[in-house]
Amino acid sequence: MSGHSKWANIKNKKAKTDAVKGKIFTKLGRELAVAAKAGADPSTNSKLADVIAKAKAANMPNDNITRSIKKAAGELGNVNYEVKTYEGYGIGGSAVIVKTLTDNVNRTVGEVRHIFDKYGGNMGTTGSVSYMFENSGVIVIERTPTLDEDTVMEMALEAGADDVVTEEDVFEVKTSPASFSQVRKYFEEKGVELAEADIMMVPNDKITLSADQLISFNKMLDAFDDNDDVQDVYHNVELPDEEDED
Repeated sequence: MSGHSKWANIKNKKAKTDAVKGKIFTKLGRELAVAAKAGADPSTNSKLADVIAKAKAANMPNDNITRSIKKAAGELGNVNYEVKTYEGYGIGGSAVIVKTLTDNVNRTVGEVRHIFDKYGGNMGTTGSVSYMFENSGVIVIERTPTLDEDTVMEMALEAGADDVVTEEDVFEVKTSPASFSQVRKYFEEKGVELAEADIMMVPNDKITLSADQLISFNKMLDAFDDNDDVQDVYHNVELPDEEDED
């Protein structure tokens, strides 16, 4: 179980400031509340358990998580959020997938299209770029003195994971979407802290943009980040290391 890492750089830049973290917590809160509408007990609602793991990996406080779950029965009771995924091309022919959670599809699709257009791209039809990606469960575990490669590999095999990619400071455990919950639960029950836990769109190959194109591309990513309806953005651009630091 080994291979080339495709996790780094595929998602949007991580939060650095309190303001950005606050926006991420708000988006995670909405995702938690929507998942909890199918049941507020994570032991019987695997989707909710997955989102809780994602929130904890993002260092979302437990109080925030609890409040968000309670919202499902309260203020979100009569609000119907829909998951909508949009595909398109960014500058330089880059492939971009935008996952949204919205209570107003017309508003969201217009805003997503505007962001694509503003930064040299264009929104495509369903399937226009998703064939360049693989839908995969990704669990990232930081290397520690007690978690070496052999230990993580053995645990991943036991849990039913598909692959483990070893990096300098992390291990990336890859699963099928169907087995993601059971693998994530296995590691949690073993007391392993997860640095990332999510089902995401992983690009099969990445492209390199020019310096000028990267400036525009990153502005587009920031614009998607700033949109309240956008939950996740995936792309196939090789970002410089400094753009991907936590």
